Amino acid sequence: MKKHYTSVISSAFGKFASKEFPSLIQHFINASYVKLMGLDMSHFDAPSSYPTLNKLFTRAFVTPPVLPEDSQALISGVDALITDAGTITEGRAYQIKGMSYDIERLFGVFHAGLAKKLEGGEFINFYLSPKDYHRYHMPMKLKIVSLTHIPGKLYPVNFPLLRNMPNLFIENERVVIACEDEKGRVQVLVLVGALNVGKMVVTFEENIRTNSEIREPKHYTYEDLVLDKGEMFGWFEMGSTMLMFSEKGSIFPQVAINQKVHFGDIVGKIT
Repeated sequence: MKKHYTSVISSAFGKFASKEFPSLIQHFINASYVKLMGLDMSHFDAPSSYPTLNKLFTRAFVTPPVLPEDSQALISGVDALITDAGTITEGRAYQIKGMSYDIERLFGVFHAGLAKKLEGGEFINFYLSPKDYHRYHMPMKLKIVSLTHIPGKLYPVNFPLLRNMPNLFIENERVVIACEDEKGRVQVLVLVGALNVGKMVVTFEENIRTNSEIREPKHYTYEDLVLDKGEMFGWFEMGSTMLMFSEKGSIFPQVAINQKVHFGDIVGKIT
């Protein structure tokens, strides 16, 4: 089976972004990207210090934000725009207002029945634009139960497609991370690939190779893997979307659609 054209484009862009050009050219590329996208570099190293455009995309904080002391605070694990949020009803969530989808199909064959455990719970969609900080962190302390890499297409996840393309999240490549919170309740994080996302890196699973020749889902399980609130667990190489699904009664979201959030911001309460 041939690669979808979105994967071919993303692979080509990924090669360009990972190439280390002579310093003067690289400085020009980095500076141009910062200016074009309007990146706020006040918490990061100077653009000229990154040897590739990809290193600039996946930049780390010089000084990480101070996290809230409240143990019940649910934090944003990313810098993002809230594109939708609400209640999971009849096994469906929304990619954007008026465009619902089946979350069991999103989770894939290795998670049959997981959607039922989330019925009546909450979903929050976090969209990372190309100018955002691209690393992702834990929104709460979670035990990682399993991870599934589901190959797919790499359509853009911008507003025109969110509004007009049914099942966009299901069509795209994604990484499904099934978790339990400290009270044993189900929490699911889904990393959704998009155009120009050469990779989605997950630091605790080195076997994950996104936008590759893999054509069938790959599933991994874990016994005693616990990540703390705020702990970094990977990054997008370019912007994309992180979805969060929570069992009924486990969180109380405090977000609004089209709200801009940053890593460490309080987006709700853990109940």
